Amino acid sequence: MRIPLAKYGVRELALFGGPALAGLIISAALAWYLAPIFAAAILFVVAFFRDPERRAPDGPGLVVAPADGRVVEVTETEEPRFLGRPAHKIGIFMSLASVHVNRSPCAGRVEAVEHRPGRFLDARRPESSAENESNTIAIGDAEGRGTRIVVRQVAGVLARRIVCAAAAGDRLERGQRIGMIKFGSRAEVYVPADSGFEVMVELGRRVRAGETVLGRFR
Repeated sequence: MRIPLAKYGVRELALFGGPALAGLIISAALAWYLAPIFAAAILFVVAFFRDPERRAPDGPGLVVAPADGRVVEVTETEEPRFLGRPAHKIGIFMSLASVHVNRSPCAGRVEAVEHRPGRFLDARRPESSAENESNTIAIGDAEGRGTRIVVRQVAGVLARRIVCAAAAGDRLERGQRIGMIKFGSRAEVYVPADSGFEVMVELGRRVRAGETVLGRFR
């Protein structure tokens, strides 16, 4: 049975998984009591870079979670860079145990991708949104509604690399893979407050990328 692994983690799988596997083989032959340590390391690497298939829900105007994790912020705020007006903001914290592959929250066309250097604060803290290293994807004509949605990948305390597989001009489908953030992080969705969007999740809700509905356009 094939274990679905993220293509974005090939380097880490080779750097950490390879030596761990070699250590497991050697320890099994020479020092069996060390084998569980190497086995645990292999399981951690494989678990972190797992990439299970997801099926996006059908229905007009749905916006789904871009990441697995827990909803830590549901607010109305300003998003001046790409929206220029008040927006619904939904923030999702990804722990080390979460699937870290990110997915598009909606169908649409990528209008811009912008990387911003920054700090590495705890991604559960609201200020991490403004201060941490991040990558922003602006998706135009979201769900055919003529409005723009912003997705932001935010680094965390342990995260040191944001992978973005989307580029300006790409056409995305709801739930399509768009990258990942490595080793603990945060993902955010911004939807214009005047777009007729209804938020359907609350603080503390556990969500799954590409499957859990965050809200819909009325």
